[in-house]
Amino acid sequence: MTYLQTVNWMFSQLPMYQKQGQTAFKKDLSNTINLANHLNNPQHKFKSLHVAGTNGKGSSSHLLASVLQEAGYKVGLYTSPHLKDFRERIKINGKEVSKQFVIDFIEENKSFFEDNSLSFFEMTVGMAFDYFAKQKVDFAVIEVGLGGRLDSTNIIIPEVSLITNIGLDHVQFLGDTLSLIASEKAGIIKSNIPVIISETQPETQDVFNAFAEKNSSPIYFADQLITKTFTTDLKGSYQSKNIKGVVQTVNLLNKKGYKISEDNIVNGLLYSVKNTGLKGRWQTLNTAPKVICDTAHNKEGLTLAMQQLLQEKYSNLYIVFGVVNDKDLVSILPLLPKHATYYFCKPNVPRGLDASVLMQSFLDNGFIGKPYASVEEAYNTALNTASVDDVIYIGGSTFVVAEVV
Repeated sequence: MTYLQTVNWMFSQLPMYQKQGQTAFKKDLSNTINLANHLNNPQHKFKSLHVAGTNGKGSSSHLLASVLQEAGYKVGLYTSPHLKDFRERIKINGKEVSKQFVIDFIEENKSFFEDNSLSFFEMTVGMAFDYFAKQKVDFAVIEVGLGGRLDSTNIIIPEVSLITNIGLDHVQFLGDTLSLIASEKAGIIKSNIPVIISETQPETQDVFNAFAEKNSSPIYFADQLITKTFTTDLKGSYQSKNIKGVVQTVNLLNKKGYKISEDNIVNGLLYSVKNTGLKGRWQTLNTAPKVICDTAHNKEGLTLAMQQLLQEKYSNLYIVFGVVNDKDLVSILPLLPKHATYYFCKPNVPRGLDASVLMQSFLDNGFIGKPYASVEEAYNTALNTASVDDVIYIGGSTFVVAEVV
């Protein structure tokens, strides 16, 4: 198969949460463990860091990888979902896995995948671990896909576990309270492995302390420990919370004997986009009019994004907005500015919510806007309407942002 045929086979033949939603969710790790055994347990052949959370885990993973790269380490980075190309999920020192490796890995293991009915995410995790082992990385920063306890990545024994913000997202899998969701995320806490919590939250603090005590794991609340201010090229104001977790993680690595200097931290945070290729986090796509896109898509993420958006200077605000069909609109509508003009669109995935259905929910709550046939049409219409002193914001879903970056 060609690379395109290989990736299309992965997307279409096997359960994939990104496309299908709930039906792709697995309730145990047996498939992943079987695959790891089949691949000779590559996850034990490199040092790792494990990153979970509702918001901030992707940014934190990229920031950590960047700092480690600045320190001279060969760093694998596994994240999800991708925006443009599947290979964005698997990188070493910012360089995506080769198309040939993807082709060969699927070809060599295809019968095993089919015989064991592996999900898209399970095989992708196996591919990443196999690649990192064969390339002999010094570190791999591994971002959890969904939850923690039952996530396919949760077969590693990391040097440090990092848990970022906890919010109400994926409640159909993880529970409908912050404490229940925190319990799922806390599933990455391993026996005697230190865990860092980026952000102290009253509803989750006791949960994390209890899991840490049960596992004899030292626990650190980074926002209570890191007082120094750092600058990053990731422009969202919410990155300040992520930075504290990253810096505390690096401090613990240094205590374990790794060599990461203050300059490595400063430069790693400052050049994370250049070092890792991260996109879609408060990214400016155009300057006149100013166009900003951001992947925030739940209550906690959008609260911070909208706070920052309202600090921008503009004559008129235009918002290109789309969501997936299981999005809890009731929780996010109050966060969005009513003085903006909305361009409603459906992201080009099966889970995308029809633009007219989305529009009706907004109109019923006092917003103004029109539906468009695609993200591209919505964006281009907004761009043609806006003047140089206006602002256009694009978001609501990772999949909307993926179509414009």
